Amino acid sequence: MRFVYADNAATTAVSENVKNAILPYLTEQYGNPSSLYSFGQTAFRAVEKARQQVADALGAKKEEIYFTSGGSEADNWALRAAAKLGEKKGKKHIISTKFEHHAILHTLAALEKEGFKVTYLDVYENGIVKTQDVENAITDETCLVTIMYANNEIGTVQPISEIGKICQSKGVLFHTDAVQAVGHIAIDVKEQNIDMLSLSGHKFHATKGVGALYCRKGILLENLIHGGAQERGRRAGTENVPGIVGLGVAITDMTAHLEENAKKVSALRDRLFEGASKISHSRINGDRESRLPGNFSMCFEGVEGESLLLMLDMKGVCASSGSACTSGSLDPSHVLLSIGLKHEVAHGSLRLSLGEYNTEEDVDYILEVLPPIIERLRDMSPLWEHIMEEEAKKNA
Repeated sequence: MRFVYADNAATTAVSENVKNAILPYLTEQYGNPSSLYSFGQTAFRAVEKARQQVADALGAKKEEIYFTSGGSEADNWALRAAAKLGEKKGKKHIISTKFEHHAILHTLAALEKEGFKVTYLDVYENGIVKTQDVENAITDETCLVTIMYANNEIGTVQPISEIGKICQSKGVLFHTDAVQAVGHIAIDVKEQNIDMLSLSGHKFHATKGVGALYCRKGILLENLIHGGAQERGRRAGTENVPGIVGLGVAITDMTAHLEENAKKVSALRDRLFEGASKISHSRINGDRESRLPGNFSMCFEGVEGESLLLMLDMKGVCASSGSACTSGSLDPSHVLLSIGLKHEVAHGSLRLSLGEYNTEEDVDYILEVLPPIIERLRDMSPLWEHIMEEEAKKNA
């Protein structure tokens, strides 16, 4: 049986370059970056080199990069810092969208309990927010706009540059959760007028447990973690040196090969779409063109997503129905509901996220095993029987 890993949006394999780069910092170069002796300073220099690598990849300055434990921490930090700044100015209104990652949505919910008002914008059937909606929602009370760069479930890419320009003209801070985008799409925080950006290393072949927050110089970043003087006094805790080193190598490697990777992976994605679209009563979720190179998201009527995933796993295919952070939930995806899908349709969702290590043979194998699995599940489904009965009535 063939093994196909097609869940790169959940996590990616650590690259050979990253593995080789971090190994010395797990073994002989284990010094603490805060130590003044040369052994510790070797680790310090490695951290600062990685900080420069991340900055270069984003078009930022080195001093604008803060290392975190991952994307969720960076999201929490950005939102709370921006909210606190707004509160000091008497501004307690935040704008976001209905299909953000839960790291954003749950932080916003917590801020609402603290007296902040949040406007959640629609993203429509194509999964893309309208810039006019952003502009119309901004008031004199708005302190922050936070809109993800690319959706983690349906892969749709948002008009970030246009949103950034609107926010700049209105004097409102703009944060983007770019966890799914960094390493896969060209980003320039200055050109795109991005004030704050979150990223996570394990989405582009670095290790889990390390990420970064870009915060434009001039924005007062409040501490999320108190204690030591690490990260220029803004985030206490001894640095994850191996993880940070790997993050720097990974983001450099991915940025250097953006175009060729995107060309390869998008071709595999399109091959997958073309084949899977031949299955009856199926639909592509989100805009077909403005989406991440490797994102495949479709719904199959009359199919229960969890059963689909389990049967794909039995065939050696690693897939998901949506975000890995909510994979234990039986509720339909809030992302799919936000683009107008009915509950029974959203329950039949399948997300396949391809990466640079996938091949045409992987795609062909998925297209070989997927149709019979869906046919078998539909044969056992009362919902599918009802769909067929209703269709027969219409055609009678």
